[in-house]
Amino acid sequence: MKTINIKNDAGLLTLAIRLVVGWTYFSAFWRRTILADKLDPEVAGYIGEKFNHFLPNALGIKPIIQYLVENPDILWLNMVIFTIIEGIVGLFILFGLFTRLMSIGVFGLAMGILLGSGWIGTTCLDEWQIGVLGIASGFVLFLTGSGKYSLDNYVMARHYTFTKKKWFAWLGSGTLPIKDSVFPKIVLIGSLAILGMTLMTNQIFHGGLWGTLHNKSVKPKLEITKGQITDHTLSFDVFRTEGVDVYGSWVIGIELLDIENNIIMKYTQEDLSSLPPKNISNFYVAKIKPGKHSLIVPLGAKATLHLQNDQLTKLPTGEYTIKITDISGLYWKQNITVKHK
Repeated sequence: MKTINIKNDAGLLTLAIRLVVGWTYFSAFWRRTILADKLDPEVAGYIGEKFNHFLPNALGIKPIIQYLVENPDILWLNMVIFTIIEGIVGLFILFGLFTRLMSIGVFGLAMGILLGSGWIGTTCLDEWQIGVLGIASGFVLFLTGSGKYSLDNYVMARHYTFTKKKWFAWLGSGTLPIKDSVFPKIVLIGSLAILGMTLMTNQIFHGGLWGTLHNKSVKPKLEITKGQITDHTLSFDVFRTEGVDVYGSWVIGIELLDIENNIIMKYTQEDLSSLPPKNISNFYVAKIKPGKHSLIVPLGAKATLHLQNDQLTKLPTGEYTIKITDISGLYWKQNITVKHK
C-alpha cells in the first residue's frame, strides 16, 4: 500500500480552516435553535427580519429577497430550510464527511451572504469579509478535501467499496481525478475569478478600489415616494435604505411645508409615538411602527403612511414638501404637487 507523506497531505494542512469554517456555519444553526429561538416570527430577533435588512442594496439577488419578505409564510419556510442547510454543512465540514460536497455548500452560502449583505458593516465591512473569505475557503476545501483527521479518511482507510468509486473523489476526499497538467490551471482560474469577485464587490459596495470610500451602514437614509393628498389625508411611501442594521431610525417629526417653508401640517414626536396601526401599511416583514418616543423605521422596512389633518382640505394648488426628521438631526425631503380638478 502506498504511504502518504503526511507533510504533503493537503487535506491535513487545511484542518484549521475546515474546523473554523465548519463551526462558523454550524454555529448559525446552534444560535437560532438551541441558544435562542430566532425562527419564531413573533419573537424579537427573528431571522426573517434580519434577512429583510439585506433588501435595499443587495446585488443580483434583490428580487428574490423582495419576494420572500413580501410573503411571510414562504420566508419562514426558507429561513428554516436555510438554517438546516447551514447546520448540516457546518457539521459535515467539522467532521470531514463528504468534504467536497459540503465545500460547495460553503461556497454557495458564502456567495449568498456576499451578494445579499456584503454592503452591511458599521466598522470592519464584516459581512463583506465573511462572504469573500467563505467563498475562498470553500474553493480551497474543494481542492484539498479532508486529510488524516476526518471521517472521509476513516472510511477510505477501511477500503469501503463506495470510496473506490469515482464520484467519491468528487464529493468526499482523496485525489481529484484531474490531469496533473490541467489541475494548476483550474487552481489559477478559480483563484483569479474569486479575486475578481472580491475586488468587484469591494468597489460596488464600498468604493474600495477607487473614488470615494463609502459605508452605507453608518447613518440612516430614508426614501420618500408616491406622495399625494386626498381630501384630508397625506399619504406617502417611506423606505429605509441605509444605516445600522441592529436598530431603527427614530423619526421624531413629519411636516408638510408650502413653497415658502411655512408649516401646513406637523406630526410631533408625541404624535408619531401614538400613531394608530391603521395609519401604517407595511410592505415587508421588517415593520415601521410607533415606539415609546418616536416612529421606529428598521433597515429595509417600507410602508405607506396615512396622516390626517383638516387643513389639507383647504390647500390651494401648488408645490409642497414632505419633510421627515430623524432624532439624529438628519432629515429628508420630497416635493409633491397638489392639483384640484
